[in-house]
Amino acid sequence: MMKKEPVIAIKNLNHYYGRGALKRQILFNINLEIFPGEIVIMTGPSGSGKTTLLSLIGGLRSVQEGSLKFLDRELFGASQNQLVQVRRKIGYIFQAHNLLGFLTARQNVQMAVELNDEIAQSEAIAKSEAMLGAVGLTERINYYPDNLSGGQKQRIAIARALVNHPPLVLADEPTAALDKQSGRDVVEIMQSLAIDQGTSILLVTHDNRILDIADRIVEMEDGLLTRDSQAMVNSYDSGVKNHNSEKR
Repeated sequence: MMKKEPVIAIKNLNHYYGRGALKRQILFNINLEIFPGEIVIMTGPSGSGKTTLLSLIGGLRSVQEGSLKFLDRELFGASQNQLVQVRRKIGYIFQAHNLLGFLTARQNVQMAVELNDEIAQSEAIAKSEAMLGAVGLTERINYYPDNLSGGQKQRIAIARALVNHPPLVLADEPTAALDKQSGRDVVEIMQSLAIDQGTSILLVTHDNRILDIADRIVEMEDGLLTRDSQAMVNSYDSGVKNHNSEKR
């Protein structure tokens, strides 16, 4: 079912902030693999290094020490131009949906498609409208963000992240600003689209209500990956953290 080659392969990754006397290690000897179509949730307290790791995986920071491969391409030593090429193959979803208020829902998604110069405008429009339909916003494609709810805005952000069928989506606290039902809807849309497209998702969250969508849960603390466990969930129980884990 799943291909054997990982989308992300990290070995002995270390990361530091500052220089000289102010140099401080943020990530310690991280080892992690993420496979095609897999949904991995990363949890851990604030300041544990989750966002730093996410930014390294997404090509938003340069790898300082160790190995980080994206689709078997080594990012250690990659030039800024090479990192830009990597970023184009990754979808990003943030807590703040980062939509442009002067563009409609369709135009916000269409912008992502048009990063590829070879796609005609008519095709970009068709792809954007189809993707917004997939996230349940067919009736809202010409609405501006100010006229949409938080959950609807986050659906647009999901459509934008997934419209180019990226092999990897990185999501940083995508449900933090949403109520329980909207948060649930958003992650279930991500889950179904990941299954349909074979996209891998790495999702950072403090939201215990959505842990059951994960194939695996990894936990970080003080810059260390402290646990990597297969998620075994039998039922979703109104926000109760019910992810019994096995397999270190």
